Amino acid sequence: MQICANELKTVMKNVLSKHNEIKTEGFSLETCRSMIALMDTDGSGKLNFQEFKHLWKKIKAWQLIFIQYDQDKSSSISSFQMRNAVNDAGFHLNNQLYDIIAMRYADEHLNIDFDSYICCFVRLEGMFRAFNAFDKDGDGIIKLNVLQVSFCFAFYCCIPTVGSQTNTYWEYKTDFNMTLFITAAFRLDVK
Repeated sequence: MQICANELKTVMKNVLSKHNEIKTEGFSLETCRSMIALMDTDGSGKLNFQEFKHLWKKIKAWQLIFIQYDQDKSSSISSFQMRNAVNDAGFHLNNQLYDIIAMRYADEHLNIDFDSYICCFVRLEGMFRAFNAFDKDGDGIIKLNVLQVSFCFAFYCCIPTVGSQTNTYWEYKTDFNMTLFITAAFRLDVK
């Protein structure tokens, strides 16, 4: 049995409605698509039971961190609390990246709801996986051509990319460190 993004959205809504820790309507279709892109190891575009179990384990761990910072039980955390939550989840970023996360995921009051929080974590996980997959020598620098960047952001980072470049652009390679890589991904990921 496999489930698509729409089915995942329904399943997650039903599961989350049974948990009283966080008041949420569930996850958006965009977040569910990102979850599938991150966890779909067989390339089916859907999640099988094992992939779903792995996803649920991650969501539960991230949910515990969220609850820790949602002390007023508003089902949202401030962008400042998000910095600590991101660190607690094992993503160590610089101030520039925290600012980009706040711009991308926070509302007008600089609060981040549970759906946006999970969407951010799913995408960070994808970006870290992608970067580490290309960083073969572990020096913290990767060299990618435009085609690799497009593939990477679309499939690992769950960010749709478009573009039709000439062959000369596809041949050009540029160096990325983790900060530049995540910055580029988040800037491509516009609401």
